[in-house]
Amino acid sequence: MEIKNIKTLSQLKEINYKPKSVKEELRENLIKKISKKEITFPGIVGYEDSVIPDVERALLSRHNILFLGLRGQAKTRMARQMVDLLDEYIPVIEGSEVNDDPFNPLSKYARDLVNERGDETPITWLHRSNRYGEKLATPDVSVADLIGDIDPIKAANLKLSYADERVIHYGIIPRSNRGIFVINELPDLQARIQVSLFNILEEGDLQIRGFKLRLPLDIMFVFTANPEDYTNRGAIVTPLKDRIESQILTHYPTTIENSLFITEQEASVHSDQIKRVQASDLVKRLIEQVSFEARSSEFVDKKSGVSARLTIAAFENAVSAAERRAIMNKEKETQIWISDLTGIIPSITGKIELVYEGEQEGPYQVAYNLLEKAIRTQFVKYFPNPDSYKKRRSKESVVEENPYKAITHWFDAGNQLNVFFGLKDEDKIQLLYKVDGLYGFVKKHYPNASAKENALLMEFVLHGLSSFSLISKKVLEGKIEFKDLMGSMINLSSQSFSDEELE
Repeated sequence: MEIKNIKTLSQLKEINYKPKSVKEELRENLIKKISKKEITFPGIVGYEDSVIPDVERALLSRHNILFLGLRGQAKTRMARQMVDLLDEYIPVIEGSEVNDDPFNPLSKYARDLVNERGDETPITWLHRSNRYGEKLATPDVSVADLIGDIDPIKAANLKLSYADERVIHYGIIPRSNRGIFVINELPDLQARIQVSLFNILEEGDLQIRGFKLRLPLDIMFVFTANPEDYTNRGAIVTPLKDRIESQILTHYPTTIENSLFITEQEASVHSDQIKRVQASDLVKRLIEQVSFEARSSEFVDKKSGVSARLTIAAFENAVSAAERRAIMNKEKETQIWISDLTGIIPSITGKIELVYEGEQEGPYQVAYNLLEKAIRTQFVKYFPNPDSYKKRRSKESVVEENPYKAITHWFDAGNQLNVFFGLKDEDKIQLLYKVDGLYGFVKKHYPNASAKENALLMEFVLHGLSSFSLISKKVLEGKIEFKDLMGSMINLSSQSFSDEELE
C-alpha cells in the first residue's frame, strides 16, 4: 500500500509501521550511505579527513552537535544537509502543530483526538524537507520565539482558562518536533534563554508563563558558534555546553585546489558571462591566493576570519570587470587579464576585518597589498624565483644567467609601458610585444601555450617582476604604469627634494 493511501491510524498499524526517533533515523540512513560508499555530505570540500568523519561519528552516537568555527566554514550548510539523512516521509496526526507521532502523541490536541477517534484517527505524511527549523540567535530572541507563549485570543475564542494547555501558541522549537533544529551563533543568546534550552534537552519540559508543561520533544539539535563570539561577546552556559555531546571544530580550505572547487561551485556567473569571458586557471589561482594571504596577514584580524565568500565575490567581480571592458570595446569574447584583478578590490575590502595597524594602512591599501602578495606567491610556481638571481653566488658555484635580464634591461633603458584598463585584447597583446625578451621568456617556459595564454603569461611576468621589486609598477587613474625601478626611485627622491626646497 502506498503511503499516500494510508490515512488512518488503523491503516498505519496494518502495514506494521514502526516509529523511530529522529536520531535513530539519522543513524540508520547514515549507516546505509556509508555501507554503499555514498557521499554523505555532497559539495562539502576539504572536510573529508577532518570534519565529516567527526560529524558521522556524532550522528552514529546519536549526539547533539556544536559546530565551532569562523565565518564562512560551511557550518550551517552541513546542518541543512543532514535533512537528507532523514526518512523521506513520516506519519503525523492530522492538524497537529508539533508533528505528533500517531503512536506516541505529545500535545493535548493529539491525545484528545486519539482518545476520541481511536484507530480512525486521521494521519498525514510529512516530507523530510519540512522537518527542519533554523533560528539565528540574537540578543532580542525571547523564550516565546523559541518555545512558545499563551495566546489570549485563542483562550478567548475557545473560552479556556490560561491554565489550559490548549491556549499555548508553540514556538519554533516545539514545531520542529521529530525534526532537526539549528541555532546559529549560540553564544549571542541571552543566558536565561540558553537555560530554557537546557531544560528541553535534559528534562524534556517546557515552562511557559508560570505553569510547567511536560513535553519530551524528539529533536536533533545542531548549534553553531564562532570562537570569537564564544570568548568575547558571549558564552555558552555551562549546563547547556555540557549537554551538547559533540563539539566539532571546522576550518578553512587547506589547499588552493579545495578553495578553487568551492569557488567554482558557489560562484554565481551569468550565462552570458560564461559565453563571453574566459577565466584561466592562472587567474583563478591568483584570486584564491588572496584569501590565503589575508588569513596570514598581520593587518587582518585572524579571530574574525576570512570567509570563502571573499574569493567567490572576487571571482564574480573579475568576470564582470572583463565583461564590462568587452562590452565597451564591442568584443564578442575576452579573457580575464591580470590588470582586471584591480576590479576585485571592493570584494576584498568588504570581507576582511582589520586590526589597528590595518586601519592605519587603510582598507584599500591592505586589499591591494594582498593582491600583490598573491601575485608574488603564485609567480614562483610558474617561473624561476627572481630572488635567487639577486644574491651573489660563491666563486665555487656555477653562475647562472639571469633569465629576466633582457626584460629588466628594456625598462632600465628608459622605456615604460602604460597598460590602460580599457584596452582591447588585440591592442594589449601588441603593447606587451614591445617589451624586449618578454615573449621569448614566456615561450621558453610554455612552448605549447596558445597566443592568448602567452599574452596573459607575458602580463603576469610584468606584474610578478614588480612584486619582486625588479621593475616599478604604479596603479594610476585608468592605467597601470610599468617602468624601471631605479628611475622611479630617483624621480620620487627628486620630487621629495623639490617639495622640501619649496618649503
